[in-house]
Formats: sequence, C-alpha cells, structure tokens
Amino acid sequence: MLDRPVSELSKPRRRLPDQRWQIYPQKPEFAQNLAALTNISPIISQLLINRGMETPEQVQAFLEPESLVLPSPLEDFPDLAISLELLENAIASQTKIAICGDYDADGMTSTALLLRSLRTLGAQVDYAIPSRMHEGYGINKRIVEEFHSEGVGLILTVDNGISAFEPVARARELGLAVIITDHHDIPQKLPPANAILNPKLIAESSPYRGVAGVGVAYILAVSLAQQLGQTKGLIQPMLALFTLGTIADLAPLTGVNRRWVKRGLQHLPKSHLAGIQALIQVGGVQARGDEGAGEQGSRGAEEKFSNPKSKIQNPKSLKPEDIGFRLGPRINAIGRIGNPQTVIELLTTDDMGVALERAMQCEQVNASRQEMCQQIEQEAIAYVETEFVRSLQQDRVLIVVQPNWHHGVIGIVASRLVERYGVPVFIGTYEDEGHIRGSARSIPEFHVFEALEYCHDLLGKFGGHKAAGGFSLPAENLQMVRSRLIEFANQCLEPQHLKPLLKIDAEVNLNHLNQQLYQQLNALHPCGMDNPDPVFWTPNVQVVEQKIVGKGHIKLTIAQTIDNQEYKIKAIAWRWGDYFRLPSRVDIAYKLRENYFNGNTTIELELIGVRLPIQLQQFFASPPIHSSTNFEYNQRQYTCGFYKNGIEAELRIKNSEGKVLAMQPGHIIGLLGTNRQNAKEVDISQPQYDNIIQAALQALSVRS
Repeated sequence: MLDRPVSELSKPRRRLPDQRWQIYPQKPEFAQNLAALTNISPIISQLLINRGMETPEQVQAFLEPESLVLPSPLEDFPDLAISLELLENAIASQTKIAICGDYDADGMTSTALLLRSLRTLGAQVDYAIPSRMHEGYGINKRIVEEFHSEGVGLILTVDNGISAFEPVARARELGLAVIITDHHDIPQKLPPANAILNPKLIAESSPYRGVAGVGVAYILAVSLAQQLGQTKGLIQPMLALFTLGTIADLAPLTGVNRRWVKRGLQHLPKSHLAGIQALIQVGGVQARGDEGAGEQGSRGAEEKFSNPKSKIQNPKSLKPEDIGFRLGPRINAIGRIGNPQTVIELLTTDDMGVALERAMQCEQVNASRQEMCQQIEQEAIAYVETEFVRSLQQDRVLIVVQPNWHHGVIGIVASRLVERYGVPVFIGTYEDEGHIRGSARSIPEFHVFEALEYCHDLLGKFGGHKAAGGFSLPAENLQMVRSRLIEFANQCLEPQHLKPLLKIDAEVNLNHLNQQLYQQLNALHPCGMDNPDPVFWTPNVQVVEQKIVGKGHIKLTIAQTIDNQEYKIKAIAWRWGDYFRLPSRVDIAYKLRENYFNGNTTIELELIGVRLPIQLQQFFASPPIHSSTNFEYNQRQYTCGFYKNGIEAELRIKNSEGKVLAMQPGHIIGLLGTNRQNAKEVDISQPQYDNIIQAALQALSVRS
C-alpha cells in the first residue's frame, strides 16, 4: 500500500482560504410577497431583505433615493447655523480663512471642495495639510501658529480635528475662530472649537449620519451657497468631488450618500472640472450606459475585468469600481507617498494642461506605491510566519512593527494581512529610534478606536473609527501596547471570530447566471460599503481549467452539470496565487461581473470564497478510518476507504490489479502506483481521476 503522506511529494502551499461562510436565511414566501407589492423580482426582493429592508416603503426609499424627503441640514446639525454665520462674516469682512486638510482621498477632496466653493463665493482662503512623514494626521500647534502669523482669522478643519484638543485650544488662545468638520469617532473630551460639524454627533436616524469628511464639507458648502443665493455653477463641481471622495473613502452608500453618489456618477463623465477629466483620461476609465452598469465596490484592487481601452456606446455613468479601482488609488497614492499639493492643484485648476500634468504625476506615484506595497507585504508575511503565526489563536490580534517600511502604505498592507490572517492588525514602523507610527485595520467584531483608547496612556497621538485607525507611541512602550491590545482582543473576540467572515446572499446554479439576472441586479447599484455587491454561491462545481495570470491572480473555468447538461463560466480570483492549484471539486462564492472585450460583453465570476464541498468536508473532518467499501465504475471493480496517514486522513482507491490512487484534502496532486516507492504524481483534477474519486465518495456516502 502507499505509506508516505501525499504532502511529502506535493509542492507546499496554503490549502484554501480559511473563511467562515455566513449564508443568509432564505425567505421565499416573504420575498415573493414583497416582490409582488413593489414590482421587483423575487431575487432582488431577497437581496433587499438581506440588507435589512422589510417594508414596501423601505424598498422604495432604497430603489428610488431621489424620493427621500430630506430634512434641512440646519435641523440635524446643531452647529451648522453658527458655522454659516462665521463664514458669511469672514467673507463679508475679507477675513483670511485657512483650511486644514488631510492627506487621504477624503481629506484632499474635502479640501479642494471647500477651496473651490469658498473662492467662488468671494472668500480669501488658503489651505495647509500636515506632513504625513513628519507630523502625522490632523491639525497641530505648528500649523495653528503658522496660520496666526499669516493673519488668518478663521480656521476650518476638514476630515480631522475632532480629537485635536490642544491645537484647537491654542488657536482660541491666539484669538482665532475654529470650525471643525470631521466624521471620525467622538473622543471623551471635545475640543473648544466655535462650531463642530460631525455626523457622529447627530441622531442615528438622520439620513446624514453616514457621510464622510467630504460629505460634511459638501453639506457646509451647499448650505453656504444657498444662504448667499449663489448656487449657480457651484453644485455640479462640488457633487463631482463629493462622489470621488465618498467612494474612495469607503463611506457607506446608504442614506444621502446613496442619493448623491448615484447622481454624481451620472454627472462625472461630463464634469467641467479639468482635474476630473484628466483623471478619467489617465486612468483609462470609460463611462458605460446604465444598461451595462455593474459595480465592483471599493476593495482597493487596481485590476478589473473590463478592458480599459474598450469603447462602450452611449456613455452615461461611471461606476463605483471606476473610482475604487482606478481614480481613488491614484489620488490616495499621492497622499501616501507624494505631496498632497499635487492633488489639490489637480482638483482646483481650470487649466487642462496643468490638470493632465498633475494626473500623470498621480499615475507615476501610484505605480511606485504598488511596488512598495508588494515588497512590504512580502516582508510582513515572512515576519508574521516566523514570529507570530503560532500564537495568533491565543493573541487574537496581530501587532507587526519593523524599521524602514514606508509609513504611507502600511495601512494598505494592514488590510491585506487582515484578509490573510482574519485578525485585527496593528502595523507600524520606526520614525526614529525612539518613536513608532502605525495604522490599524479591523474585523467586524473588533473596534479599533476603542482598542486604541484602551491603550491611551501608552500612546502618543491616535484616532480613527471602528474599522481603521492611526497611532503613534514611544518605542519603549511597544511590548506594553502589545500586551494591552492582546488583553482587549481577548475580551471582545471569540476563537470563531478569527476567520474572515464571508456573507453570502443566496445559492444560484450556473445555468441561471445570465444577462437577465445581471440586469436585475442593477436595481441595487451603486454598491459599496453597507450596500455590498450581491454574493452568490454554487455547490460542488468542477474546476476544469486554471492558470496564474498577472501578479498572482488565478484565472479559471468553472463547470456544473445539471440534468445531464454541462454549464461553463469563466472566473477570476484576485491575488489568490497562494492557493494555486485549487482542488478539482469545490463550493464557490462569487460576485457577478461583466467582461468587455473586443466589443463583446459576457458575464463572469469574481471568486471571493472557495471551500471543499460539504460532503468532502464531512468525510475529511471525521472519516470512517479503516472503513472501506467496494464499488463499480465503468464496469470495473474497485475498493476504497479512508486511512490515517500522518496527521491527516487519506482517501485511497484500489483497482483489481493492485494499483492505488491516494489523495489528501485540499491537494490537487495525488499518488498512483502499487507502492510509495514507484508511485507517480498525478493531477487528480483531470477528468479520469476526478470522476473515479466522485464515484468512490458516493459509495462511501451510501455505506456510512
């Protein structure tokens, strides 16, 4: 018999993504009734139920966001009236206004939005953005004192300031008025500003609750223009910047965000802003008609199915994926490793030549950022695998600090480590021998800002919200911070939380994946945060072709046989090179995508989850060791059974001539021979092997 484990001869690799699948309970009768009442298809009805909508009124408000009756922002934001009064007085008296922005896409689009609008409204206004490398996030005393020396009378923060107690107190000491516009979580002690606009300070039921920093800036600018009676020519440019910043910042696409983003995406292709046109041109983005729209969300990947050079007829609307994958990363890259002034000039200039020059700078910096991310990610994984991987289940959080990493891109690497290891990640690098600065990214059950507050006495500056944050600390405190974060993680996380959560909407067979279903899904768009792309799953499909393409992506063909007819569809799995090759039989979870190529449009899958079929999982989880059975396949007799080999179970199938086929779970390579010494490696995904394995499993299933 074959005695040596298959794994000794197989190429070492990670098995399959270690995910927990959460499939929404299906409510066919309820979905059918809701569909009938609202004149939509049952599948869309089920998807809306999954997203928390259960009444015709909720469904209508979601599907037709323009039907929402919005309260005046003055009713919902207590400090909006005084903010408008301060700005009106500053414009009337020509008092200098200074904007303190931030270096991410939200902060830079907010800065550009308020610069453009205030200048148009007659204000004397300039801006400053703190140095990412030397100062870190948020307004600081240096900026306050510089503003004061330049004769500034009113400071306006955007996308920062809610935690800046001391800098704001210093500004007030110097006689400067301060308006804070921010959307980050509220600290225990608010800064002494003249006015604070933050959606976290208003009622949870407010439709404005989910706006990002650029949303607060948009509300302030539109309200001011309306109060001054000067909205003409102002709203559309501000809407374009709002849309760009909201999607790039991964703000929830619900409430007013959904309404304004939907409107903004239709407007962007014909925007009069030179910077927007230059970004679209350099990013290779093509607008599509609504009949072909399908969003890919804002996950941060740069690749996508659609050919960027393809010419689509009837350009009407951009999609969140165009911003999330194409435009947003080019802006964010500048904030991470370049000079934010480049983006501010890009988004405020009316000169197309200057705009194209700045857009090309964004393009070059983004290419450098991609290379840097890849290198740091590889180094971080190697470090984690050596130092921490064995203790992750006990620690329940990952704290990775290394010298010489570029602090501007470690947040992206943190997100990738969360995806890989399924735990909250705090990643940092040394600014000098004595200080560490870092970024944090989270999983749903872990609140980053609360975790940082739990360590507040050991940290320097920190800020953020539930899913992400930034921090600094004296290097000597690193071990104490590590211990404190592990303590916090163990209070709020259970072992079952430590696998990436995959929420799945519904089961669908491949024969139902067509243009008709895809068109129905358009009703949910634009998709993004809090309104995710629909995720479907199909059980026990066959992987008939697979190969590595690009920078570690798997391109594959999936097949399913239904009523003796085989259905095939192409798929892509971004950055899954570690899992190559996939087993021949798997359950898959995926999003639907349109692929535009040579004038043809086809439906394809973006794979986001894969697991062994339930039947196979059950066998390998508790196999009937040394239990065997006989079966017939193609008029030949075989014996099969599960046997313990090393630490894992192994399926062995023996023919009448004494040849044995041996395989272990998750492996694509099996062994075939009369003993281990003369056995040869075979690809068990090939039909001649896969079919006999399925027949053996069926026989064992009947026996057990």
